[in-house]
Amino acid sequence: MFNFRPLARIASVLTTPLAPEDVLALFNPVYSSRQLRGVVTKVVQETAQSVTIFFRPGRGWHAHLAGQWARIGVELNGVRQWRSYSLSAPAGEDPAITVTDVGAVSGALVRETKVGDVLFLAPPQGDFVLPEHPRSLLMLTAGSGITPVMSMIRTLVPSRPDADVVLIHSSRVEDESIFREELAELADQFPNFRLVQWHTGGRGRLSFTSPAALEEICPDWKERAAYACGPESFLDDAEALWNEAALTAAATSGEAGTGGAAEGSLTIERFSTDLTRGGGGEGGLVTFEASDREVMADGGVPLLDVGEDAGVLMPSGCRMGICHSCLTPLLSGNVRDLRTGEVHGEPGELIQTCVSAAAGPVNLKL
Repeated sequence: MFNFRPLARIASVLTTPLAPEDVLALFNPVYSSRQLRGVVTKVVQETAQSVTIFFRPGRGWHAHLAGQWARIGVELNGVRQWRSYSLSAPAGEDPAITVTDVGAVSGALVRETKVGDVLFLAPPQGDFVLPEHPRSLLMLTAGSGITPVMSMIRTLVPSRPDADVVLIHSSRVEDESIFREELAELADQFPNFRLVQWHTGGRGRLSFTSPAALEEICPDWKERAAYACGPESFLDDAEALWNEAALTAAATSGEAGTGGAAEGSLTIERFSTDLTRGGGGEGGLVTFEASDREVMADGGVPLLDVGEDAGVLMPSGCRMGICHSCLTPLLSGNVRDLRTGEVHGEPGELIQTCVSAAAGPVNLKL
């Protein structure tokens, strides 16, 4: 077997002070042996506040499944910030993210991204994907919750004209409905794809408090594999309705606890965690040891936000307690889980700074 190490050493000498991979990156912006990258190939304005960013990923990316998400990193004021975005492109094609101008990172992506820009990437992940075997589907989305479902629709509907899909999408007004023209064209072209656009500005909020409203739109909703993505309250209501329907079906069949027609048929993707459920607290002085920073923190503010506001370089990913990219050693003190209100803390314990707040004085290794 040929030994490439002598060639690598020669290349290092010739390119010093740069590493050979740094020189290659001058010719190919997505090349990096240390960090997965992608180059922006197209930016499409979807609404006044939303854009779709298409990018070509470099080596290390694996093809996404329809409905998955990926962490995207951008440089803001010299600091690399990471956020998680659903991939809206169909499976098998170059990826794209559809971003709405909410927050500093998303706002920068919407307003400043241009063709040729380089994004930092992490490989696609997530279990919010199409069923393995064909089934009749019901998609319930609200706001930017349409993005992972759009990947599913773009993947399934054009390739399977017999696919039976009902999409109920909720938005405030027509102009804020992402992908509305493309969805309308797909509904016209494929009779088995039924689209219901629900505009809350004129009709009020789509209610899941009783089956009647849903049955009027989709009478066979209990028999379909359902997917839901949107704001927390939207998903909580949908989940409650499916749970109630499952219990009712089980009781009617005399098989309580063994499942009914609707049991297990709702799959949910949550974009954010409701951190108000765990309540606040007294907070305390947070010490970032490695950064030599001290700051008073409110008991209802995630330590991730506390650190970023103090100028500390904080690892992060999804920012909602799912990806565990923000795990940080707790040197001393107690923290409160903002999702549940539970207070915990052992020296050396790895805590999630995105869903943990100070419950008294806290020392972090960062």
